[in-house]
Amino acid sequence: MRAILAWMNTDETVVRPPEADDEDGLGGRFWLKMAGIVAGVGVLVFVGLILFWRALYAWGFIGAFLVLAAALLLYGWWHDRRNPHPTL
Repeated sequence: MRAILAWMNTDETVVRPPEADDEDGLGGRFWLKMAGIVAGVGVLVFVGLILFWRALYAWGFIGAFLVLAAALLLYGWWHDRRNPHPTL
């Protein structure tokens, strides 16, 4: 028993506070950029929802989804024109 207690009393088992980290973290610029991106996406989603609800009110359910589908098809066409890829 004394051998176990002597072994446990060594410096290796002493709990010490962690050393100061050399890393500074992600930094303030990163978080400012992240906040700007989140705010920008939030504004875009807000504007998109307002436009969708106005279309829904004006043209009904089918009309609003037709306009949404047309907008998504237009974006897909524009994206494919800007980023051509070879056909199989």
